[in-house]
Amino acid sequence: MKRLNSHNYGYWRTCIESYLQGQDLWEVVAGTMTNPPMKESSLRKWRIKAGKAMFVLKTTIEEDLVEHIRDAETPKEAWETLAKMFCKEE
Repeated sequence: MKRLNSHNYGYWRTCIESYLQGQDLWEVVAGTMTNPPMKESSLRKWRIKAGKAMFVLKTTIEEDLVEHIRDAETPKEAWETLAKMFCKEE
């Protein structure tokens, strides 16, 4: 798959969304678990999934774009940042 650049957001988004769903990570990006849970027992699992999702997002975009999501605290925040950069309707 090609990395996200200034010309292929639609293609990248479709592919990454499908990949994250297939890896059971979509829920921490745009699903039911976008924020860290309060329970300590659930928090560890969430952090693992969130870390995996952030890794996918950061390694599938061009290096110059990583700067924009480097400080994102959640995968949802990173996803929304990229959407705002490339897609007017979100």
